[in-house]
Amino acid sequence: MDKFIINGGASLRGDVEISGAKNAILPIMAAVLLADGKSTLNNVPDLQDTRTMVRLLNMVGAKTDFNENSLTIDASTVDTFEAPYDLVKTMRASFYVMGPLLARFGEARVSLPGGCAWGPRPVDYHLKGFEKLGAEIILEDGYIIARAKKLKGGKIHFEIPSVGATGNIVMAAVLAEGTSQITNAAREPHIVQLCDVLNDMGAQIEGVGTHELTIHGVDSLNPIEVKIIPDMIEAGTFLMAGAILGNITVNNVSPDHLSIVLQKLEQAGCTIYVDDDTISIEKADNLEAVDMMTDVHPGFPTDLQAQWIALMSVASGSSVITDTIYHDRFSHVPELVRLGANISMENNVAIVRGVDKLRGAQVMSTDIRASASLVIAALMAEGKSTISRIYHIDRGYEKIEEKFKSLGADIQRECD
Repeated sequence: MDKFIINGGASLRGDVEISGAKNAILPIMAAVLLADGKSTLNNVPDLQDTRTMVRLLNMVGAKTDFNENSLTIDASTVDTFEAPYDLVKTMRASFYVMGPLLARFGEARVSLPGGCAWGPRPVDYHLKGFEKLGAEIILEDGYIIARAKKLKGGKIHFEIPSVGATGNIVMAAVLAEGTSQITNAAREPHIVQLCDVLNDMGAQIEGVGTHELTIHGVDSLNPIEVKIIPDMIEAGTFLMAGAILGNITVNNVSPDHLSIVLQKLEQAGCTIYVDDDTISIEKADNLEAVDMMTDVHPGFPTDLQAQWIALMSVASGSSVITDTIYHDRFSHVPELVRLGANISMENNVAIVRGVDKLRGAQVMSTDIRASASLVIAALMAEGKSTISRIYHIDRGYEKIEEKFKSLGADIQRECD
């Protein structure tokens, strides 16, 4: 099992290229199942999760070719409608295939999802949405079976904007008979791109980028060629490392996706320069503690909460970090404490009292974003750190150690 060996304290300087967005590519890979033909996706990040989704597409009969960040998917050969437990248990995004399979073929059999080992993230919103579109839902032997000869337009309201459910229901509704409305829909950048892609395929989705979507069903969709948007979470991760360790420029980014994050970094004392598709950060002379509360887009992303806590652990003063999206997404806190951070928890609130320095230690990754926070903390720490179970970080970050090395970090990947 691979691990990272990090000798902390090195200054970082230079440019880093940001990969395509993990959270965008996975639903779009599922979406192309809606079209009978070959689609080409560019700027595809080479991640463990991308590879897992490729395997799943192959299992349902699609033909794929993944080469140098370009992925072609031929959905004309799809002949199986099941997403098995062995794949879905490792990646919740596998559940995205349910909407497209149900819409195009009238049937889908998908295992109850797994993924990161934190918190309940139920699929109730997905299933209730499918039922509103006329599907019959059956739970059998740990699998969800959805059937409908022809989906019908319906009205779906989410009590809380759900990214996964919004994407899945939109993909089902585009081929439904009649008009569907989704209120309180998620509007994260990757959901916006998913809707844009579907419209380019021939769907009729109105209200893209808002909390209210209207979908007029069409008879069929066409294959597409598309470039995946930059990964704002990867960009935010590198910017937070730069906030304390040096001057970094991230290239191939969409600055408007990170507005609230850039505001928080400036409040903490960093200097930010923004261009069309680049963001540069100069480390703060004296990093100040800044409170933060996660929220749905355009609020502070929950996927950057762990990294922010790592950064605040060496800030001057105390900060309060609240996660309003996932109340128990704090598995990184005990590991950061092992590195010398002073963090206490009260339900979904972390109180971080900044310390002068962190110190190297052996720590363990528990999920994708927790892993990134440990890398940042280890790079800041005095001495040597070992981060185990880094297969988590490989699910969401493309060659992260090579990118940090190019900036001057002392980080090595080793195999036990």
